[in-house]
Amino acid sequence: MAAVTEKLLIEQPADGPEPISLDQQYWNEFRSPLNIPSAASYPITHISCPSVNPKRPTFSTDSFIVTSGARVDIFSSRTRKSVRQISRFKDDAHSAEIRQDGRVLVAGDDTGVIQVFDVNSRAILKTWDQQKQPVWTTKFSPTNLTAVLSTGDDRTVRLWDLPSQDPITTFTGHEDYVRSGAFIPDNVSGLLLSGSYDETVRIWDPRSPSRAAMTFKHAAPVEAVLPMPSGTTIIAAADNRVSILDIVAGKPLTVLKNHQKTVTSLCLASKGTRVVCGGLDGHVKIFDTSSWNVVAGLKYPSPILSLSVIPGSGSSTDKHLAVGMQSGVLSIRTKLSVQQQDKAKEREKEMQALVSGDIAEHDRKEAKKRKRSEQMKLSGRKFRPEIEAEGAVGVSIDGNAYTKPKKLAHWEQSLRKGRWAEALDKVLAPQPGYSVPTVHALLTALRHRTALMAALRGRDSVTLQPILKWVTKCIKDPKLVEICVEVALDIFYLYSDRMGMSTEIDELVRNLHQRVRREVSQSLQACQTEGMVEMLMASSVRS
Repeated sequence: MAAVTEKLLIEQPADGPEPISLDQQYWNEFRSPLNIPSAASYPITHISCPSVNPKRPTFSTDSFIVTSGARVDIFSSRTRKSVRQISRFKDDAHSAEIRQDGRVLVAGDDTGVIQVFDVNSRAILKTWDQQKQPVWTTKFSPTNLTAVLSTGDDRTVRLWDLPSQDPITTFTGHEDYVRSGAFIPDNVSGLLLSGSYDETVRIWDPRSPSRAAMTFKHAAPVEAVLPMPSGTTIIAAADNRVSILDIVAGKPLTVLKNHQKTVTSLCLASKGTRVVCGGLDGHVKIFDTSSWNVVAGLKYPSPILSLSVIPGSGSSTDKHLAVGMQSGVLSIRTKLSVQQQDKAKEREKEMQALVSGDIAEHDRKEAKKRKRSEQMKLSGRKFRPEIEAEGAVGVSIDGNAYTKPKKLAHWEQSLRKGRWAEALDKVLAPQPGYSVPTVHALLTALRHRTALMAALRGRDSVTLQPILKWVTKCIKDPKLVEICVEVALDIFYLYSDRMGMSTEIDELVRNLHQRVRREVSQSLQACQTEGMVEMLMASSVRS
């Protein structure tokens, strides 16, 4: 059986930056938006998923928590539906968080009460009412299942232990409301982090609660703080700016000024390599943590109060992008798998055929595809037992998947049969498939086959003209100059004794000569300009 012939790879030259980057393509794949209004249209103030210790991911849960008004909803990341609701609050709830094992939930409210709930039964397991002002942040420790952090309008940061009735540590030092806080990961000292309306971000050591271990001063009230997984970098949002703070150096690394209004929420994505920010301007911006440049962005119709990137069940890959808005709408966008994307495309084609009235033709084509697939299975060309077996999990191995051979172009058929001159004539003929990259691909293939000279030999003035025209046109392109020079030298070697016998060929040779002289002159001018610029730069450095 003959081997399947692959199409010749035609390399497209890069004209400049890609219109859509890989990050933009990645975030554009979060589709099938689901907009869920909250009860009584309360703003969505907080969205969270379990915080897992990256070094010891012992637990796996498929839940994420949404706080709105005096109600907390527990959503399933599999179905994107609310599976449980907790509304046992006397006033608006804040910052509901679920523990990493998915069994316990903690939340504060405007009365200053912190409550711990059993997720399954929704029973209250613990109540702390020592704080008399609103509690804005409650978080479980990623390393200690019984440790809880809280911040509130009483200007304190408190550390609680589930078996105890009183806080084990109270951190004082802020001079205004404390609206954000977090545990710093990968830290043996158990450091805490807080952001306050006194325009400071403070780091606390439980061994000295009366004084902050480190303080970063900002120019506006701090709305949100986020520690990086390394434990040495902090991200803080104050007004419309996002500060990147280095704990080791004790100074800010950079300040991001990409939002127009106040940044309200921060979260990590793509295994900690991206930071997602949402603001009152309705924009979601994604930053690369290596260069801190914006790599992608999304726009929403209402001010954003909260957001979170929800990982897939049992994995650390991004599955959902959940955004809570001032209008009381929860927007959930989902990144589909490859199989789901294929099924979605098929459904879209079927709906288009149904609307246009071509459903019978669509069904006929699908039946023909299925019949063809069955024939290929019987022939053994497309049988994959690990996928065909009922209930088995499909395993895809790169490079082994069967794909239908693409039909070869006329010039590719001539190239395959060794008709070099015929292939060159066909690819240079004016036709819809003609393009500069195609001609370059063929000439490169002929050179690799040491058949370039054979393709140029034995030509008359009529068949030689298209080649000289292409060389004259493309010799100015830096990507094509090497192959153009080789073709031109081969032509002069083969037909130098015939020069002067055809006025058309002589005119083309003169045009080629003028083009080469012009390119050489421009190259010399560029070199002279480069030398002058280097001299000016050197003199400026000395001065």
